[in-house]
Amino acid sequence: MALPDGYTQIQLPESRRDELIELDHWTFPSPVDPAESKKLPLPLTWERTRGVIVETPDPDAVPIDGAVPVRQSLAAIHSSYPFSRFPVPGAEIPVAGLTWVGVHPQHRRRGILSAMIDQHFADCVERGETVSALFAAEAAIYGRFGYGLAAQDLRLTVPRGATLRPVAGSEDLTVRIETLDPAVHGELVSDLHARAGRQPTPASGINRPGWATRETDELKTVHLDDPAAFRNGREPRRIVVVESDGEPRGYTTFRRKVDWGHTGPRGTVSTGEVVGLDPAATHRLWSTILDLDLTHEIEPFMIPLDDPIASLLVDPRAAAPKIADNVWVRIVDVPGALAARTYTTDLDLVLHVADPRLPTNEGAWRLTATAFGPATVVRTDDAPDLSLSVTELGAAYLGGTSLAALASAGRVEEHTDGSLLRAASGFGWPVAPVCSWVF
Repeated sequence: MALPDGYTQIQLPESRRDELIELDHWTFPSPVDPAESKKLPLPLTWERTRGVIVETPDPDAVPIDGAVPVRQSLAAIHSSYPFSRFPVPGAEIPVAGLTWVGVHPQHRRRGILSAMIDQHFADCVERGETVSALFAAEAAIYGRFGYGLAAQDLRLTVPRGATLRPVAGSEDLTVRIETLDPAVHGELVSDLHARAGRQPTPASGINRPGWATRETDELKTVHLDDPAAFRNGREPRRIVVVESDGEPRGYTTFRRKVDWGHTGPRGTVSTGEVVGLDPAATHRLWSTILDLDLTHEIEPFMIPLDDPIASLLVDPRAAAPKIADNVWVRIVDVPGALAARTYTTDLDLVLHVADPRLPTNEGAWRLTATAFGPATVVRTDDAPDLSLSVTELGAAYLGGTSLAALASAGRVEEHTDGSLLRAASGFGWPVAPVCSWVF
């Protein structure tokens, strides 16, 4: 979709950093003063950041030869993170992490967002990124651009001292509790996080789809930065590290906030990622943060639906579990994306895909795969076994959304008996997809 007259899309240079932050505050209202935000590091990759510029008459300028000078202002922005090793079932592929999408309130309802999304898809094609992924600030927006909800996460409020099932070896591990220092802990956090995504369970060859790592220096810096303006009354960030004979086996970051009631302290522990490389390390981590003084509840930010804590808690109901939407996926290149991942059953299916926004995806595709082996995808004139839109394909892509469940809602149509069962089984994955941080 083309931009309306008077608007131009450009690669945004770092010299316009302050304008970008001002626009971000217009798009996402914040209690933090923009002047404070401008002092903080940014996570963006500038060569992947675009802005929409609008020219308007400058009322303060003196006309030149009868012509009123114009001034440029930033009307909209969008960027993407370069995930070169984004986990999908059984593989890691290049993915564009769409982010910082915003339109100034003055310029809404003019087709600017549609034009930016189309440009983003064109950039993905040029870079060879077959998939785009995002976190949706508003869930209703991105479905119309072909994004499907591909992962959900679990939100808990765990009472302090909640009883955990025992795990052998947990008590043999040592624990360090320290103030987070990027120079000391940065490499440890990055390494353990990546390893946990590649093998989240004792089963070899089973990775955690959606478990994006922070690949750029900018993302790593922002992740470990600890600006006082964003603490919301909580302490500086701390870290728990679990070790076995001096080898780090797990970590979590946390902040505490203590309130006092008539019965005593009512503190909350807010954690970041709770990452353990084995059952004993995971048990030791949770045991530690569930027993901090002056606290009464622990709130991990967002964890997988099948996180070990869900099986460790003797009384999971007491943790008041809630489910929230996590990563949304948009297939930009159907044959490239489908051939890149692994399937859990042998498949020979013809899928008819509807994609009015990217016509190169439209049509029938034969997917042939061996269980936990290679897959091929070719265009075909054969009659389809299943019909679905690219939105449903994106929702099922990480293995966490069942094609059968989508069919029960009328979003997938079966033409060949038994094909839905085979497809739903093959597209599934033994481990629930999730991203552990919002991008």
